[in-house]
Amino acid sequence: MKGIQWGRGVHSGLITSWELGKVIFPVTLLVSILQYTAVIDWFVRGLTPIMSWIGLPGEAAIPLVLGNLLNLYAGIGAILSLDLTVKQVFILALMLSFSHNLLVESAVCRRVGISVFLVMGARISLALLAAVLVQWTWKGGSETAVYGLIPASPSTPQGGWETIWAASETALMGVLQMAIVVFPLMICIQILKDLRWLDRFADWMRPVLHPLRIDPRGSVIMAGGLLFGLAMGAGVIIEQAREKRFTRREMTVMVLFLAACHAVVEDTIIFIPLGINVLPLLLIRFGVAVLLTLLLAWFWPGSKPVDRRVATEGDCA
Repeated sequence: MKGIQWGRGVHSGLITSWELGKVIFPVTLLVSILQYTAVIDWFVRGLTPIMSWIGLPGEAAIPLVLGNLLNLYAGIGAILSLDLTVKQVFILALMLSFSHNLLVESAVCRRVGISVFLVMGARISLALLAAVLVQWTWKGGSETAVYGLIPASPSTPQGGWETIWAASETALMGVLQMAIVVFPLMICIQILKDLRWLDRFADWMRPVLHPLRIDPRGSVIMAGGLLFGLAMGAGVIIEQAREKRFTRREMTVMVLFLAACHAVVEDTIIFIPLGINVLPLLLIRFGVAVLLTLLLAWFWPGSKPVDRRVATEGDCA
């Protein structure tokens, strides 16, 4: 196709994949090693008293810890090993949908100049609030949960180099999966920009972004995060934050919306094996994200342009 800057798209894909790999690999490696140590047990003991407030047994802290430190797959795998009621499984799924993979996804948000503590605090608060509301408003779900499509449990490393090797393999696969998505995605974004399709999409998104007081250019970030998530969609988010002069308020509103509601297809489908109705899960997640960002947009009138030093060597993850 004529007029498409293929070289620029490839360069953007390589640079973005490298930047994300530098964040994802060490974080995943560290957490993967920690899950084979007493650190996870320490977290579980500390969270056990809180579990009773939201109607969950103490062992339910295990999927929450694994899901927040690693990813949804780890959290769901732990849920499948527990005997829980439908209500308890729904509460866990709702909490994990708001708060998961905190270290990697918050580090991505830091790359666009948003505070890690703000993102983590917002996601954890939403998870706890949602759990309390479901616990006190839903009177049903007392029957035992029936799981389907239970995956085989992976073998546990015996320690030493075997643990390090297993953790390294997990981290490497995480980076590889990210690159498989991000690299072609950045080329597609370049094609869309060169063909000026992004301009059309921005016009379609204008009615949605207007109540949030976000420039229509933010439609690319919103679409990337909603479809691919914070980690996989980080390439789009970082590149757009680098190229556009969004205000700090706009960037914060978009990131907080996506922190509450991202990767809506994958993060919804992945809960199906738990045997719960995933439609309410999606509607609650999306509704809370809209309400949160509307309130933030209304009470935060505006600010100076966000710091352009995103995704640079000097930024800390």
